[in-house]
Amino acid sequence: MPTIPTMSLRELTMALRSRELSVVEHVTDVLDRLAADTHNAVITLDTDAALKSAAGLDAELARGEWRGPLHGVALGVKDLFDVAGLRTTAGSDVLADAPPAEVDAPVVARLRQAGAVPVAKLHTHEFAYGPTGDVAATGPARNPHDRSRITGGSSSGSAAAIAAGHLPLALGTDTGASVRTPAALCGVVGLKPTYGALPTEGVFPLSETCDHVGVLAADVHGASVAWDVLSRPDGTGGGIQAPGVDGVRVGLLLDGYWQAADPVLGEAVRAAALRLEARGAHVVELRTPVIDELAATYGTIVGAEAYATHARWLGERPDAYQPITRERLLPNADMPAGVYVEALRTRRRLVPQLRAAVDGVDVLLLPTTRLRATPIGVPEVEVGGSAVLVRMALLALTLPFNLTGWPAVSVPGAVADGELPAGVQVVGVRLEERGVLRVAEAIAGS
Repeated sequence: MPTIPTMSLRELTMALRSRELSVVEHVTDVLDRLAADTHNAVITLDTDAALKSAAGLDAELARGEWRGPLHGVALGVKDLFDVAGLRTTAGSDVLADAPPAEVDAPVVARLRQAGAVPVAKLHTHEFAYGPTGDVAATGPARNPHDRSRITGGSSSGSAAAIAAGHLPLALGTDTGASVRTPAALCGVVGLKPTYGALPTEGVFPLSETCDHVGVLAADVHGASVAWDVLSRPDGTGGGIQAPGVDGVRVGLLLDGYWQAADPVLGEAVRAAALRLEARGAHVVELRTPVIDELAATYGTIVGAEAYATHARWLGERPDAYQPITRERLLPNADMPAGVYVEALRTRRRLVPQLRAAVDGVDVLLLPTTRLRATPIGVPEVEVGGSAVLVRMALLALTLPFNLTGWPAVSVPGAVADGELPAGVQVVGVRLEERGVLRVAEAIAGS
């Protein structure tokens, strides 16, 4: 059983670099934790390869060689990414017999080059086509805060493994919610970078025009370190941006579209705004009159692109899909090409209008989701006497920023002790990833 105390990435890096803790000890501890996981977060452990890599990284440290802050750090990888020697199954029986990947996806390779040690493939909602994390060939992932509740998806295993204390860092993908929503529901940090900032080669696609690679970490510092490494193609990394939000302009969105169903989420955003103001930020209120029309394009675009990927398998092996996934994919078979093209044109027309509506601020501040973690397998819940559809409540506040491609991060907001986590979303308008993370740190930091 695990015996090494859970450490922040900052503490872990110091312990590894000083050789107070060996890489082999750290990786062995993580593998033991993952093997004992009770949240269904793990798909495959890469034990032999991880321990071999760990021994090599210890040898480098013994020679005085240090690759940077991820040297020897265990890494979890959503089972949508190729990792050399492991199958990519995307949470589906459709790919149960897929051959092992021959090479790492480029983002995995960058982290490996920086010294990270991939240790496991982690649970994903089937083919990343859902925000709940409870639809997969291996069954539902379970939230570490309450095992009867969803983790959020589709990067379900990544968020659960970090929230459970098994891992300091994991890779995920985000097409409409899939990094930020599980981060919010599990109480960790999830970064969706700018569209196209990271390569998606070697990552099973859902919607090529909305897919983003992202990272999940236990805290903002960990996400910042991972982003710094990933954003440099040579994997060397550098320094994270200095803290501070003095003078940063923060926009609060007033339209009904942006409001949470769960009042705790609205309270968490208000607390975050007050915290930012106390640190010198300027908070203003904004309206976005185009948001409903823009958001309506999302289902058409993603549905058409997802069906194009799955059309052959749906014809040949429909029963290999989970029923819910199949039922969501099949209606797109009859979508006229003109409907898809018109959705793309509407998106291109409205994104600049949304940008113009919020261009006076540096970042937007809003809830990550309209609900906190709901019971597994429950498609609709009642809040304040009204029925709320879980799927859309988990997608609605994140998907607009996959359409715009702007960077966004979910950070845990303030809640009372014992309450389920509440995610607060920071979206970059004029600030890029390091700036967005700087605002997130001001919300989450002491």
